[in-house]
Amino acid sequence: MSCEGCSGAVGRALAKVDGITYEVSLQNQQVKVTGDVPYETVLEKIKRTGKE
Repeated sequence: MSCEGCSGAVGRALAKVDGITYEVSLQNQQVKVTGDVPYETVLEKIKRTGKE
């Protein structure tokens, strides 16, 4: 993630996933996700944005 558009796209994608909470840090280029959703599901949602 290199811009606010990227972090926004990731945040919007994760907002649609029930059962998780998340924090997107553009400064650290990190996304922290907690919840009861499999890792693969979360990763697929992020990859679909095209922002890795």
